[in-house]
Amino acid sequence: MQGDITTQEVDAIVNAASTAMRGGGGVDGAIHRAGGPEVMADCIERFPHGLQTGDAGWTTAGAMPARWVIHTVGPNYAAGQRDRSLLESCYRRSLEVADELGVTSIAFPLVSAGIYAWPGEDAIRVAVDTIRGAETRVREASLVAVDERAYRQIMQAMDRILGEDA
Repeated sequence: MQGDITTQEVDAIVNAASTAMRGGGGVDGAIHRAGGPEVMADCIERFPHGLQTGDAGWTTAGAMPARWVIHTVGPNYAAGQRDRSLLESCYRRSLEVADELGVTSIAFPLVSAGIYAWPGEDAIRVAVDTIRGAETRVREASLVAVDERAYRQIMQAMDRILGEDA
């Protein structure tokens, strides 16, 4: 879907976080701004040393409609982190954390496809394949595109991916 991940009315939204877990740009900055200081305070308390690339953990969602934020650290393709299994792990670990929390609906950004520069088509394929293949109790998972261009790119890639599976 196209929209603002911070306004999604789901149990949990996923944050494409940095290893430090202290806010930043892109999705991470938007989530921290919309959630308010409670999100940062929870990050500091729960993750005093941050998170490793490919891992995930949760905090409150603060002032956002979701109940939780599941933070995951994607690989930085632009900095040479090109191990695809780390990106797959972001989605898999996010769904594992969601199951621990009892989440039934979740909204994901396209992890690592923004400032971390993971190639768009592959980022979409990883997201779709990993979410579809996961054993999870989550009943509804959405990919949220921030603008029309990203939305069209995701929809076109999903049509190709789903067409290949037919």
